[in-house]
Amino acid sequence: MPLILQAGLWGLLGGSALVLGAAIAYLATLPPRLIAAVMAFGSGVLISALSFDLMDEAFKAGGFDSTASGFLAGAAVYTVANIIISRRGGKHRKRSGNSEKDRQRNADEGGGLAIAVGALLDGVPESIVIGVSLLAGKGVSLVAVGAVFLSNIPEGLSSASGMLKAGRSARYIFGIWGGIAVASGAAALIGNWALAGTSPDVIAFVNAVAAGAILAMLSDTMIPEAFETAHEYAGFITVAGFLIAFVLSKLGG
Repeated sequence: MPLILQAGLWGLLGGSALVLGAAIAYLATLPPRLIAAVMAFGSGVLISALSFDLMDEAFKAGGFDSTASGFLAGAAVYTVANIIISRRGGKHRKRSGNSEKDRQRNADEGGGLAIAVGALLDGVPESIVIGVSLLAGKGVSLVAVGAVFLSNIPEGLSSASGMLKAGRSARYIFGIWGGIAVASGAAALIGNWALAGTSPDVIAFVNAVAAGAILAMLSDTMIPEAFETAHEYAGFITVAGFLIAFVLSKLGG
């Protein structure tokens, strides 16, 4: 199978967790602490992925200048875009949405549509990373794919909860999230195609941009939500996620 199609399929797999999260919200109500545990674990996995699969590899490829500038640029772009989306109703897009308060808040803030737009902001850099990881010729980074998958489940659950509260139909909900999952696959495919054959400095910069955006997203959304619900267990679960991803990355290397 051509490398570019592999990238698209792996990106689609990561994005499909959004549809899974929406299906969970549509069919069942999970304990908020379980959702928070998944978020904490996914946060730990993402931190490991951005540390070793992104920042470390970016430094090896392009040195401090490309890595540092990309890292700060990614965080800055995410922060500005996140402020804009938050003011338009997507502030709570990573909320688990299981409490009545969260469901009402998501419904009031645009019925979940702004949350869905925010998912594109979160998902594009993650998907590009998946596509770029194939360019090294070592196969896809399974840690990166797993991290993206885990972080997308509560996001799909949150937005779908808000949409249900706002009276949206199943066709509308799954149409939105199915479209975003496809867009995630397209982002991975385009990233793999557009960056093939580029200089190590460019690859380093792009990886660092994604790392900065992902870390800013974690700090702003997933980690606070996990701590708010899981309380004293969130730190340990996050560390466990980091450790497992670290071990898998070293075994895979």
